[in-house]
Amino acid sequence: MKKSLIAGLIAMALSGAALAFHCPAEMKKIDEALSKNPQLSAEQMAEVKKLRAEGESLHSAGKHQESLDTLEKAKKILKIES
Repeated sequence: MKKSLIAGLIAMALSGAALAFHCPAEMKKIDEALSKNPQLSAEQMAEVKKLRAEGESLHSAGKHQESLDTLEKAKKILKIES
């Protein structure tokens, strides 16, 4: 019983670490798309920048799944494939 509990805790810890490393990669994709001056309305551009900043803040706060969800919204506006 203890072995399976320990294995479960290790798996949970590693999955959180995997998400933590994934956030910066998603932010980089958004930054690269923005550097190419995408054809967006002013409102869309403002929304993308807001979502990008919010995603970074969530990542810094350790809320990696929320960060990824937020960054995904920005990627959708930019039409970035996941």
